[in-house]
Amino acid sequence: MTQKIVAVVNQKGGVGKTTTAINIAAQLADRQTQVLLVDLDPQGNATSGLAIPKETNPTTYSVIGDNALLSAAVHKTNVAQLWILPANADLAGAEVELVNRQQREFVLKKALQETAYDYIFIDCPPSLGLLTINGLTAADYVLIPVQAEYYALEGLSQLLKTIQAVRASTNPQLELLGVVLTLYDKRNSLSEQVYKEIERYFGDKLCKTLIPRNVRLAEAPSYGRTIFEHDRWSKGARAYKALAREIKSRLG
Repeated sequence: MTQKIVAVVNQKGGVGKTTTAINIAAQLADRQTQVLLVDLDPQGNATSGLAIPKETNPTTYSVIGDNALLSAAVHKTNVAQLWILPANADLAGAEVELVNRQQREFVLKKALQETAYDYIFIDCPPSLGLLTINGLTAADYVLIPVQAEYYALEGLSQLLKTIQAVRASTNPQLELLGVVLTLYDKRNSLSEQVYKEIERYFGDKLCKTLIPRNVRLAEAPSYGRTIFEHDRWSKGARAYKALAREIKSRLG
């Protein structure tokens, strides 16, 4: 299998970005498939969401800021064949330090070149700064989680402009893999309106799988578990299992 790198991006917080990155990565990891999740967010939510202490070292900062080997910084998770490059608040300093570095947009891309994982998912920070640019430059594909709420499309135009700018400068092969509608509530007419608006805008790039509002999904990170470990029969688990199949199909 040719390695596939997917950046999970939305500069708005609270859209289910990290939940999506964790659970797709976990679902795709199996005996034949090795997956790496790169936590590129200084908040370190993907790290704590997979029960890795934020005090763990080395981290993403060690790789980006101190040129540590990525192979020395990855950590095994409780999920078979899933590894994580963890992050903590130190990573915020990398955003500033990268400004004066040559080839600053390519630091993560160069670090990932030594890896042999089948899939790499990059959980980008909720911003469009240099860390996110590094994630987009390193990736083959972009996956955009969008919440089924009133302001769903607000800010998306800025994100799409950033993706176009990356294509024009540092990564011409970057492709939009899909848009995932999260926090969907079928009882709410607004969710359906948002779905139709996003479908009109993105067409077949909108994933068919809808991620529902689900208490079990919201609980899982506080236990350091994927939704499949926390409650494999929940609506959230069934939805992410279906989404992982869809993403795998889109990746070929």
